[in-house]
Amino acid sequence: MKFEYDVIVVGAGHAGCEAAVAAARLGCETLLITADMNRVAQMSCNPAIGGIAKGQIVREIDALGGMTGIIADRTAIQFRMLNRSKGPAVWSPRVQSDRTRFIDEWRKTLDETDRLHLFQDMVTEMVIDESKGHPSVNGVKTALGITFRAKRVVLTAGTFLNGLMHFGRTQIEGGRISEASSRGLSDGLRRLGVRVGRMKTGTPARIDGATIDYSEAIAQAGDDERMPDGSVKRDFHKFSYLPGVMRTLPPRDCYIVHTSPEVHQTLRDNLADSPLYNGQIKSIGPRYCPSIETKIVTFADKESHQLFLEPEGETTHEFYINGFSSSLPWQVQVEALTKIPALRDVQFYRPGYAIEYDFFDPTQMRHTLESKVVDNLFLAGQVNGTTGYEEAAAQGLMAGINAARSVKGLDPVVLGRDQAYIGVLIDDLVTKGVDEPYRMFTSRAEFRILLRQDDADLRLTPIGHEIGLADDFRYDAMMRKYSERDALVEWCEKTSIRPTDELQDYLEKAGTGRLAGRVKVADLLRRPQLDFKKLLAYIPILADRCSEVEEDRRDEIIESAEILIKYQGYIDRERESAERMDRLEKVRIPEAMNFDEILAISTEGRQKLSKIRPATIGQASRIPGVSPADINVLLVMIR
Repeated sequence: MKFEYDVIVVGAGHAGCEAAVAAARLGCETLLITADMNRVAQMSCNPAIGGIAKGQIVREIDALGGMTGIIADRTAIQFRMLNRSKGPAVWSPRVQSDRTRFIDEWRKTLDETDRLHLFQDMVTEMVIDESKGHPSVNGVKTALGITFRAKRVVLTAGTFLNGLMHFGRTQIEGGRISEASSRGLSDGLRRLGVRVGRMKTGTPARIDGATIDYSEAIAQAGDDERMPDGSVKRDFHKFSYLPGVMRTLPPRDCYIVHTSPEVHQTLRDNLADSPLYNGQIKSIGPRYCPSIETKIVTFADKESHQLFLEPEGETTHEFYINGFSSSLPWQVQVEALTKIPALRDVQFYRPGYAIEYDFFDPTQMRHTLESKVVDNLFLAGQVNGTTGYEEAAAQGLMAGINAARSVKGLDPVVLGRDQAYIGVLIDDLVTKGVDEPYRMFTSRAEFRILLRQDDADLRLTPIGHEIGLADDFRYDAMMRKYSERDALVEWCEKTSIRPTDELQDYLEKAGTGRLAGRVKVADLLRRPQLDFKKLLAYIPILADRCSEVEEDRRDEIIESAEILIKYQGYIDRERESAERMDRLEKVRIPEAMNFDEILAISTEGRQKLSKIRPATIGQASRIPGVSPADINVLLVMIR
């Protein structure tokens, strides 16, 4: 048995799995330590991957060569593209997943990854070397008393650090229901100067689908076209850009129900037993995924809230009640839900609960996700104050990449805010910190037209290929796709058509003007009422040209071409803005600069700069409390 590794990853959640696979595939002997090897990448909350901005993150993970998108596709039971009624900058893919199969697919991936080893145990202590005057981690100790040594350690402990679950007034130590919390790590890092905080999250009850009255619920199907046998017709509805990754599970519907004043009254009558309102919980929960108690208090005038009943797998009866996260006593949860007609006979598998856990101040990290306080220690996931599988997986991937490259003496990979939502996520954490669990939204990205879900492979696969994580097959597929897309765009820009009577009649019905004469195909496509699919029936040469596109990815390529044609002006304008900001990112701030001595900077500016110690002028300009005048002073000092 080996006890020395290049990289050790602590925790096998979504962050830990991505980190471990990335480090191993980049050539490092890697050990992944987890308390339960049968629950790797557990979906502790909702059985879904993706969503608003989160779907973009998953596509970015896939484009770099990570695994979350591929595994989400293999285990998907429904696909939806959210925000279709808005512009493509905010379109976001999302899948319902088979929870059990998701775990199984991740476990298979871990088992089949060369240079990756697994060990089942709980890490209780970091092995620290302080001989050089600055603490540096060089291994871990476990509950079984085993010491493993490593050149780099990636900590991805999720909600397990001093985890405490709340079921009404009942409190149970644990990082997740039926799983023990992790003790010792937080205290050990606190002693070294790492700032430790406390956060809260929660999850709804799981119920027996056999007790749902579906006649009282609204069915919500996915975007998939179905064949008579129930199989998915279009492989285009998936996360991964990799050709050959297929969805194999049959689709399942979700269902929508609504709360009522009677439900709210039941909850309101029992707020004294809610840990959120009786003082039992003192930490801060997620603003954008509030508990049902918080909803009825914050939105007291609202008589109804929408709830989604989401199946947890292909065949299971287990359902997740999205929108009804609660820490109230289980009896109150049951009583309230039975006042919803579709759930009048509801049977619980397990109640909802809240959980408090430790996290570390992310402003004490570098953009590489390495700690500024403890050398060779990388942090990823909820330990950095984030919430969500997707945000965790993205951090895990980047921590794994940078830990491995650090071992090999290579330059780190740091994504810019104009390159990826992953870059926005990490920059927000490092630059601004968190005072509540961080969740990604498209509104957090100032260059979201450049960060669309359709072109994440164009943005990031070259980077993944250069560092050795995305293989030649993936890179070649990306190059073929964009070669075909650009050729199609060029054809549309150059090809003119003469209007036929059928086309003129269709244009009138579509609510757009008739043509006065010949027109370029691209000019027609720029009309908001029109798209490729609508025009194929009326422009035979367009249909013939589209039939030449690679069949397996035809829909994907055509959609990408259409977005480029319709929005090229906006894209160019945003890219110019990104290039102006990039100039500030290239102006580095000397590590030894003493901000306290620069009296021309405001007092608040000096305090914030001293606390966060930004690496560049660009990062400094995004720190709350640092004014444009302060930035000008910094520029003068550096020059």
